[in-house]
Amino acid sequence: MESLGPILQQLNPSFRQQSKRIEDQVNADPFVQKFREEHPEVDDMKFKLSLSKFYQYAKDRNHCANCPGLANCPNDFQGHYSKLSVEYFNGQPEIIDKKTPCSLQLKSDHDKQVKERIRSFYVDERTLSEGYNVAEILRKDLQRAPAVNKVFRYINDTKQNGLSPEGLYLEGSFGTGKTFLMGYLLHELALLGYTGVIVYMPDFVEDLKSMIQEGQKLKETTEILKNCDLLIFDDIGAENLSPWVRDHVLGSILNYRMNRKPTFYTSNYSLESLEQHLSFTSKDGEERHKGQRLMDRIRPFVEVVPVRGENQRGKHRG
Repeated sequence: MESLGPILQQLNPSFRQQSKRIEDQVNADPFVQKFREEHPEVDDMKFKLSLSKFYQYAKDRNHCANCPGLANCPNDFQGHYSKLSVEYFNGQPEIIDKKTPCSLQLKSDHDKQVKERIRSFYVDERTLSEGYNVAEILRKDLQRAPAVNKVFRYINDTKQNGLSPEGLYLEGSFGTGKTFLMGYLLHELALLGYTGVIVYMPDFVEDLKSMIQEGQKLKETTEILKNCDLLIFDDIGAENLSPWVRDHVLGSILNYRMNRKPTFYTSNYSLESLEQHLSFTSKDGEERHKGQRLMDRIRPFVEVVPVRGENQRGKHRG
């Protein structure tokens, strides 16, 4: 049977010229030249047999050298480039090409994984998605510098020694950046692989009351809060408690987590004032022993961190 090559060349006289032009163009590419210099075993015959791989390699690498950003990546597989290597089969070198993620794609994947480790219930997503700048955190309000340093120290201790069952209780007036600091802590520890949940207590408690008749949803929610590595109850003390939420939901979550995993809190209340709040429900009035019981699952497992400073709300983020 006659070879297909000569037939195609007869049908298209310019075929050989066009192929030679592409071959010369690819071979003259600086990235291809560098690869061939590093792999002298790739002779001209091997080069020609793998011309399509070298063509894609040169095109991708030149796109990357003039990268317009991940969102505008012109490569066939966005965020990836063709990476060539030489492997031997039966003693003969073969050109292997693999699609490889670039540094921007790796960073994007990493950022996505970090975000997936953090869940929020009723907390403004901007608290978790806007990013954090250490210098900005420190200079926002020097009055809260001691609290900021405590949070930094907790993060560094966790990086060095692993997760502790003790959390932090950030206590201070409105708008001093307590939620912001907890969001920063979540983000930094999510970078290490820890999972975290932040819960805005006033809205969460109201939603819990509606879950009484939704057993499966309630179970799934409480399991998430029990088992995440880091749990933050944001603005505790501002919620309107019912006996059921206090004794059967919060009590169950905290009872499971104590001595296992850290729980964090932000509040306008001191621990003493919080105990008074937890002792009172709209249904049963004051039940001091039940407030004390819940506080026994909070007080021994937190370090109190006073957060002082001006109300930042309405000025800028915080």
